[in-house]
Amino acid sequence: MSLDVGDLLLEMVPFARTLGITFDSVGEGRALCRLPDRADLHNHVAGPHAGALFTLAESASGAAMLSAFGDQLGRAVPLPTTATIDFRKIATGEVRAEARLLATKQEVVDRLDAGERPEFGVAVDIKNAEGTLVSALTVTWTLRPNRP
Repeated sequence: MSLDVGDLLLEMVPFARTLGITFDSVGEGRALCRLPDRADLHNHVAGPHAGALFTLAESASGAAMLSAFGDQLGRAVPLPTTATIDFRKIATGEVRAEARLLATKQEVVDRLDAGERPEFGVAVDIKNAEGTLVSALTVTWTLRPNRP
C-alpha cells in the first residue's frame, strides 16, 4: 500500500482542510498544492489573507518533507523550527504553492543515523494563476529523534 502524503497531511492538519487546500502532486521531496479563491479567505485588498498564504506554503513544505522522510516517522518526529516569508506582490485569485526540499535525503538520514537532530530547509514559491511569483517562503524542519 502506498502512502498518499497529501491525504495524510490534510488528515493531520484539519486547518489546511478547512481552508480548502488541495494537493496536485507530492513525491521525492516536492509538493504542489492550491488554495481556492474564496471571499471568506480574503483580506482587505481582496486577495488571500497572509495567514492563508502561510498555511498553504507550510502545508506544501510539510508534504514535501513527508514525501522524503515519511519512512523515518517510526524513529523521529518532524517539526518545523523556523519560517520566513517574503510577500512580493498582492495575490489574487487561486494561488498554488510549489515546495522543494533543499537537502538530499541521504544527508539528513546520515545525520539522524549519527544520533543528531538534523535541520533542513524546504523552499516554497507561491504563484498566482498567471504564474507570477507572489510570495516565497522557507521553512526549516528538524527530525527530532524519538526518546527511548
